Amino acid sequence: MQRQPARAVRSACAGLALAFLCTGPWLAAALAPWGQEAQCEVCKGFLDRFYNSLKEKHSDFTMATIEKELVNSCMDTKGKEHRLCYYIGATSDAATKIISEVSRPMSAHVPVSKICEKLKKNDIQICELKYVRLHVLRVTDVECLLLSTCPCSFL
Repeated sequence: MQRQPARAVRSACAGLALAFLCTGPWLAAALAPWGQEAQCEVCKGFLDRFYNSLKEKHSDFTMATIEKELVNSCMDTKGKEHRLCYYIGATSDAATKIISEVSRPMSAHVPVSKICEKLKKNDIQICELKYVRLHVLRVTDVECLLLSTCPCSFL
């Protein structure tokens, strides 16, 4: 009678081990972004869109124009991008103003990635901002995870 519970425990452990084996790489890939793209992603994404909109609207890239447009762009932001605007001082309630650290290099057409690297030196929180990612699982993937019958086909 002692052997029956031990066998059930081993079976349950084997099922959990298989589930972790199948989902481990997928979860690691989903939760831990790889490479340089993940660093300063909000900064790079927002400033890249801002720079492209400036190229479409204006022919002059003066510091004053860039600062004015940056403040106007930040009025419409929400979430992580609004937090970025707060950090660089482009919102009305910001405690510090480092807009010139964006407008000066942008007026010289310095790449956005370099601007974000400079901003990171001033305030490390700027590069800690990350977009929220939603991962969609298929029904078979969920069943696989719940039933521990995963053939590792969705990795």
